[in-house]
Amino acid sequence: MPVMIRLRRGTILEILEERPGALELSVEVDGESGTAHAIAYPELVGPLARGDRVLLNTSAVALGLGTGGAHFVVAVEGGHGPAWSPRGRIMKLRYAPEQVNVQAVEEPSNRDRSTYEDAEARGLEGVPVVWLPLHSMLAAVAAGAIAGGASRIAYVMTDGAALPAGLSRLLAALRRGRLVEATVTTGQAFGGDLEAVSVFSGLLAARHVAGADVVVVGDGPGNTGTQTTWGATDVESAMSLNVAGILGGRPVAALRVSFVDARARHRGVSHHSITALSRVALLPVHVAVPGLEDEARRATIWAALTDAKLEERHQLVEVDGRPALEVLAGRGIAPESMGRTVTHDPEFWLAAGAAGVLAGRMVAADRAWRSPTQ
Repeated sequence: MPVMIRLRRGTILEILEERPGALELSVEVDGESGTAHAIAYPELVGPLARGDRVLLNTSAVALGLGTGGAHFVVAVEGGHGPAWSPRGRIMKLRYAPEQVNVQAVEEPSNRDRSTYEDAEARGLEGVPVVWLPLHSMLAAVAAGAIAGGASRIAYVMTDGAALPAGLSRLLAALRRGRLVEATVTTGQAFGGDLEAVSVFSGLLAARHVAGADVVVVGDGPGNTGTQTTWGATDVESAMSLNVAGILGGRPVAALRVSFVDARARHRGVSHHSITALSRVALLPVHVAVPGLEDEARRATIWAALTDAKLEERHQLVEVDGRPALEVLAGRGIAPESMGRTVTHDPEFWLAAGAAGVLAGRMVAADRAWRSPTQ
């Protein structure tokens, strides 16, 4: 029977970075030369310090993976683990050795339960919900929403990729930059300001408990693809568009666009975006199409969308995504996706920014419509 986990012992050499929910470490692995990178979640393993002996899960590094290409601390030798402080009766990472106890927003004992019950009755009340094909797009979407007129952005993290919210350096930076005000972790994902059992309840909590006027939903970092149509986590997360529509929100799709990706299936409009919008999104969606100065590239994008007859199912809206990039630059945030920056792959970021700007403009239009001075 194959062994599914590669465990090694090592020593913490240095704590490189600390952010809410996670520590990044330099470690020495027994029997291996040089230093290695590791991540620890103190709420799962307890306090850590330089010189501690630790048990490490080294599987991802052994496989040469990308986002997950770090060791993960399983336990501290001689430690007592985190202090037990039960919260609710919901378990995440269920039936795994490190299953965690959370208090979900839906639970009767949660102080926000009455607000949540009211949210179920009211639904999303037309709030824009932007779906992300990739976690890295969160930066430009959130910044675009602010540029378009939104004031409070909440991120609903689904469980198709990373499960601990603390893994995301990007999310920590966006919280510091006041571009994302609250995080809701759903399904098996954990570590958000609010915990929810499902994407349905997560979206409702983001709107009514966190008070968001734009909700952004998608997987955490480290999505999975298999060079197939359906074996991709971003295609699965596109079901969130249906959830948003069912609950009375206004679904907005951010397109995955690139003109520098070495893989033909992801150049122009990614085949995953086409699949999501032609075969997964069963309800009408606002699709933000980035306005580009390069006419040839603009034509390539529109041809991909119209060849799939998406204009017959959804509302395609061309939007300038540059205001999002201006907000990011103004707040000192320089996002990357698979090592590519705004300079290297501008259309990728303009497409994400366009979705945020569109959602922000929806909010601004609603605000003007409802204003007593109008």
